[in-house]
Parts: sequence; C-alpha cells; structure tokens
Amino acid sequence: MTAELVRGQNHTLPQTRLEIRVSAGTPVVAGATLGDERGTVRGIEWIAHPGSPQLPGLEVSQQAAADHRLAVDLEALPAGAHRVTVLLALPVGAGGPVRFGAVPAPFVAVTALDGTEIATFTLTDLDAESAVSALELYRRQDAWKVRAVGQGYAGGLAEMLADQGVTDPAALAGSIQEAVTRGLARSVAPPPPRTPEGGRVRHATGSADHRPTAPPPAPEPPEPLADPATTGPAHTTQPHTAPGPAAGGPSAAAGPSAGGPINYAHPRRQHAAPPSPPPAAPPAQPGQPAQPVAGDATGWSMDERLYNQIWGMFEDLARAVAAYRSAVDFAESRMDQELDRALSDPRNRIGGAGDRAREAARAKRDELASRAREALDRDLAQLAAEAAVVEPALPAAYAGWGNPVWHAHRIPMEIPMALRIGDLHLPERTDLRIPLLVRLPLERGMWVDSGRTASEAAALMDTDRLRRLAMETAVAHAARLLAVYPPGEFAVHVIDPAGSAAGPLAPLVEAGVLVGPPAAGPGGVASVLAHLTRRVDLVQMAVRARAADSLPPDLDTGEQLLVVNDFPHGFDDRAVTQLRYLADEGPAVGVHLLMVADREEASAYGPVLDPLWRSLLRITPVADSHLADPWVGHAWTYEPLTIPPGSRVLEQVLSAVAAARRAAGR
Repeated sequence: MTAELVRGQNHTLPQTRLEIRVSAGTPVVAGATLGDERGTVRGIEWIAHPGSPQLPGLEVSQQAAADHRLAVDLEALPAGAHRVTVLLALPVGAGGPVRFGAVPAPFVAVTALDGTEIATFTLTDLDAESAVSALELYRRQDAWKVRAVGQGYAGGLAEMLADQGVTDPAALAGSIQEAVTRGLARSVAPPPPRTPEGGRVRHATGSADHRPTAPPPAPEPPEPLADPATTGPAHTTQPHTAPGPAAGGPSAAAGPSAGGPINYAHPRRQHAAPPSPPPAAPPAQPGQPAQPVAGDATGWSMDERLYNQIWGMFEDLARAVAAYRSAVDFAESRMDQELDRALSDPRNRIGGAGDRAREAARAKRDELASRAREALDRDLAQLAAEAAVVEPALPAAYAGWGNPVWHAHRIPMEIPMALRIGDLHLPERTDLRIPLLVRLPLERGMWVDSGRTASEAAALMDTDRLRRLAMETAVAHAARLLAVYPPGEFAVHVIDPAGSAAGPLAPLVEAGVLVGPPAAGPGGVASVLAHLTRRVDLVQMAVRARAADSLPPDLDTGEQLLVVNDFPHGFDDRAVTQLRYLADEGPAVGVHLLMVADREEASAYGPVLDPLWRSLLRITPVADSHLADPWVGHAWTYEPLTIPPGSRVLEQVLSAVAAARRAAGR
C-alpha cells in the first residue's frame, strides 16, 4: 500500500534499492546531497547534480526535465552517509518560470525497482521559492526511512546549498546552472499539468500547513539553542535540521512579554565520522519495530550517543505531531469544501439532502482524523518506549534531579558534552518529555524570567513566591554546573544587591562553593563586575597575543558563572554597560551570565538592554510554552527541573563538590 505523505511525515522503507521519481509541470533541476549522522555534507564529493551526476549508490539526471528518475542504492552509499536529501530547483535564465508558485505542484514518489510506489509526496503551498528540499531518506535505529520535507528557498539553489552546509554555495550553484544550460535543449517536454481533480493533488492540498517559511538554522551553530527575543510575535514556521533537539524559525505561544521565540539547531558538526552505533535489538515479532536501545545513535562515546539519540527523539516527535496536525487541518478543510460544494446546489437546501451532505462530510472528516490519530499514537508509543529505555541510562549531566544517578554522582575529571536544563513536551502527549540539553562549555548565558507577565502560570502566582522560585531555579542550575565540572574548573559569583535572595542562596553559601559571599549594594555590584571585566580583558589580550603564559598568576582561568539577582536593582549606567560587555564578550573566554529578573522591570532601561536580552537564553521557573523547534516550529512547553519534595539531593551534590575541591587542594 502506498503511503501518501504530508509535510513532516515519515515512512519506513522496506528495501534499500530504490528509484525516486519526480513529476513537474515544467523542467526542473534535480539533485541530491549526502549527509552524515548530523546531516552535514562533507564536501562537493557528496553532492550529485547535473554537472556531476554520479556518486557511489546515487545517480541523478544530467539535464533539466519535467520528469526525473533518481537511482538510489542505500547499501552502496559512501561510509558515513546517513542521509540522502533530494533537491529540486528551477533553471535560471531559461525563459521559464522563476518561482514554484507559478507552476503545478511537483510530485515525488519513492518506488521499488519494479515501479511499485512505496511513498509519495506532493509539494504544495510553494510560492516565491525557486528551490526546494523535497524529501530525505535517512537512517534511524538501523533502518532507513523516507521523510517528506518540502522546505522551500526563495534565494534559490545557492541558498539551499548553503543551508546544506556547502562551502562556497554560490559558485557551486553557478556551475550547476551552467551544466543545466548546456543540456537544456535535451529536456523532455513537460507533461500536461495535473488537474485539481487529480487524486494525489486533491489529497495533499491543504494538508501541509506547517511548511517552513524561513530557512532552517545554520549548519554549524555555536550551540543547540539560538537566541530568544530576537524577532517579533510568534508564528508557526520551520524545521531542519534537528531532535530537535532545537535550534531556525519560531513558533511561540507567548506574547511580547515572553520575549519572542527561541529556535533550536542540531549540535555541532563533525568532519570525522564517529564509530557506528551498536546494533539495535531485534524486533519482538516479525513486522514490528525494533525494540529501543539506549545509546543506539552514532557517537564516539556513550554520552555522545545518548546526546544524539535525544536529538533524534526530539525531531521524530516534532515531525510526527506536525504530520498529525496537518492531517487534521486537511480533514477540516476538506469537510468545509465538501459542505460548500453540496450546499451551493439549491436542490440540497430542500428536504433532508443538506443534512445528509453534512453528515457524510463530517463522517469523512472524523474518519481521516481518526486515521491520523492512530498513526500518531503508534509513533508516540514507540517514542515513549524509547524514552523509558533512555531516561534510566542517562548520565548525571543529562538526568533529572529525581534520577538515582545523582545520589551516586562523583565529580568528573572532564566536562560532559551537555547539561540538562529542563524538559519539553507537546499537548498531544504531555507525559512524553524530551530532555532539553545545552552544550558545554556554555556559549551563552541564561535569563530566568521572574515576572508575572512571563506566562499564564506565572500570572497566577504571588510575586514574592515567583521571585523566590526563580532564584531557586538559578541556584539549581549553578549547582548542576558545579557538579559536572572537574574540581576547581568552574567558579560561581553572586550579585544580590538588596540581599533578598538569602534563603534560596543558602545551599551554595553553606556548602562554601562560591568564590565569595554574595555581593550586596552598589559597591558590591561594582566590585564583582570590575573583577570579571578585568578577567575578560586580560584573557582576550593573551589570546590575541598568543601569550597565555603572561597572564597574572592569581587569575583564575577556569569557567566563571555570574548569578545576578533582582536586576536592575543596584545597577547604575556603568554597571549595566559592564554587564552587557560580559554578555557579549564573556562566553568566548569562559565568563557566563545567569540573570534572575523580571523582564518587564528591566524594560525601564529601554533599548539599551535589548542586546543583553537577545544574547541570553530565556527560561522560566514555571511551565511555559515559549520555545520552538527548528523543524516545524511547534510551541513546546518548557518544564524546569524540580527537586523531588523532601529530597536532599541538592545538598548532597554541593557537599560532593566541596569535598572534591578540598581533595584537589582548590
């Protein structure tokens, strides 16, 4: 049975030798790129296009044509290739259409060698785009799948290649178009355009409301999470790249006070292929999916495998829900169209004909929605089973506070890849949580928003309680950072101008893990900021001069975290300028900010604080739907990590940090 995919939906491939057939109403250029386990294209030798149509396991057409057949042998791909992305583009300078919105929707089919269709996808809702990433074949849990992508690029072939991580994409796009121009005379005449009554076109029309309208994140971002509050009000866009987990176009449920959307991107790229993951467990029964295995992703270590697996789960959940929502939207749209068509006939307005038309349309709508929900439930059940296996296997840095691994935690001798700062979930299944991981060393700070306007849940809380909860959240994050760094390689400074956070800060103060007592008053604020600003200046100069040996012997070269409570209380203009300087220049030399403040109160400084706000990752002390993934732009609910009631895990962890420092003589 053929799977008719909508944007974001995937389907398992039953075999590895395939054809990809493209049918369009005008000549198009067809090509394909290979990506490694992170989606990185390692060079032009991993790109098949009309000027270089053959790669191991992959062959594309040498000319623009209305119909294409791409040959794929997944078993013959180069070592390290985990993804095949099929690209379509309109020829330049051929006198034809310059945007896909002016031509019939291209139709793509993945078929067996005998022509049997396995999966199909109609690329609807394209407008100004002149290039599109149509679909991708990718490896997941030792099996190959096809995913309908439909990511369009108004910037054309060069923009699409740049998004694939290609070096000098403009030059490569130009050479491809030159090859197309040379072979354009051999193009096959376009077939008659598909009519609106065509089965596949009608079935897909309106079913892909989640097409990205902005390009996915850059191929090599500094960390998985991009900036909050850099754009205006939320809108639904984007996927990738990633699980993902992040990084891209936004969808946010919060208003302007929430600071706008946050985007995710895939983790850092690697140029060398890590070892293959261990084989997945055999399926419990023939025809059933393989049993999930913790650490089945690719990576050099188990930590990296788990990290990549979490991102894979993030992406799968994002796309599965996108497919479901698109299918439901399509069912509703189709019902409305059928009702309009039926009731436009005056004969159906008399007697029971109109009622019967309504019942038939609603029944069809319910059937389509039910089938979509069944498919979603299958995907969610598989992801839930995977989460149940992965969560207990996580190392402390990736685990929640309730995981027993924290009770046996020992301070490591090297830092982990990432740190968990919360969980993400969608309303379709709120108990299915995806860990939110940020890469280490931190490449951006965090802002814990203590304002009541930050979210609906915050609006219902008492102001004092919310501020205490925000500071407790910051203390817990600082403790986790201290616990995953080797002894003495991470230091925490605290600014508490009014001394209002004495209670939440007590665990850090009593454990003796702070650099000094929390700084209070304008003098304390100025002293700490001057110390850290000096450190940034000295390290920057040493790096530029390549003279690390010239640093003062009393300078702590370890990572530094500055926790600021109740900002902007106690800050004058000079202190605000220094804080902005630390936010901009500090991360590159190991100085990071953890702000605890009400965004509305801080807005009194006006646009002077906008760069500071944009440079930090906004999180909340209570659940809030203000984060977005980079694949389809869902609004994800962020859940902060909480310490189980009655647990003393925080005190135990800080005691272990202090003991490790004493043992190391720090």
